[in-house]
Amino acid sequence: MIAFEQYLRDKKKIVEDRMINYLNGLNAPATLKESMLYSISAGGKRLRPILALAVVESFQKDPQTVLDAACAIEFVHTYSLIHDDLPSMDNDDYRRGKPTSHKVFGEAQAILAGDALLTESIALITDNKYLDADQKVRLLSVLSRAAGAEGMVGGQVEDLEGENKDLSFKDLESIHEKKTGKMLECSVLSGGIAAGASEEELLSLQLYAQHIGIAFQIQDDILDITGSQAQLGKPIGSDEANHKTTYPKLLGLEGAQKEMENHIEISLEHLGKINRNTGILASIADYIIKRNH
Repeated sequence: MIAFEQYLRDKKKIVEDRMINYLNGLNAPATLKESMLYSISAGGKRLRPILALAVVESFQKDPQTVLDAACAIEFVHTYSLIHDDLPSMDNDDYRRGKPTSHKVFGEAQAILAGDALLTESIALITDNKYLDADQKVRLLSVLSRAAGAEGMVGGQVEDLEGENKDLSFKDLESIHEKKTGKMLECSVLSGGIAAGASEEELLSLQLYAQHIGIAFQIQDDILDITGSQAQLGKPIGSDEANHKTTYPKLLGLEGAQKEMENHIEISLEHLGKINRNTGILASIADYIIKRNH
């Protein structure tokens, strides 16, 4: 476990150093750069980029090949958090223990910081010197699908529309497959594309990611009830305050826990179909259900 925790720390530092260096190198207005760097530097698990790096390493390829694409995914994720926190969306004052972007820079600047991070994610992929043109096109396609109307943004819309409603289990799963799962899928598939994985291997990776994505969201729902503000970096109970349907609300805490463990078991079954060194990917699946923030 110590070795795995060190792996997470090492990869997190690599990703964060690259993102900060990239943003510092932009010829952009000072306030815009400051607001982008504020949210990028606010912390976080960096699970999405680490997944991409871990997939490439499981294929015994140089993680440098996917580093910028991994950072692009984190740019998109961070932009989504900035926008999610806005008063017109979840109206959160804290993110990762710090005041949210709009509380520090104002709503207009927060929106523009998110817009800029989203757009710079494209440049991170297109300007990558380690990938060929076909890989870049595939990575852009995977990212746009995961982040767009059929993925993360669509899931956010369904999530907003689901407030103050009693959603079915199927409806809830649909929301989180889009809102959370698609970007985790994107991370894993990006690693596979950069590593030159076969179509069969990509399918197994995608199914692994789908199930860890659902498990990730179930654990988020559980932590919103059982966690603490000190651990989560934001107030607990926000789902209930926003009148959202959650897995514990539908299944109870024990039922939600069992559902999460079932998805992790299925994810590992799909991972086992890949004849590669996937130990770190299996450890990440285990980490998802044992994390406390």
